[in-house]
Amino acid sequence: MKSIFNLSLFLFALIIFSDKSFSFTNYQIRKFCKNEERESICIKKLQEKKTNMQEGYVIEIPVLPYKR
Repeated sequence: MKSIFNLSLFLFALIIFSDKSFSFTNYQIRKFCKNEERESICIKKLQEKKTNMQEGYVIEIPVLPYKR
């Protein structure tokens, strides 16, 4: 019974989130690149990745460690 419930939740989530891709807004891109050495290059790269993601291409996403 539990496996059927898990399978149905998985399929439900797959159907709902299959068409949506979430990306940074332009404000979030500027905020993210504010501390970079070359801000303009960082902004160009992230905006290019944003458009590629919205078109459906696979992109690499940098992961930053959490600082307390």
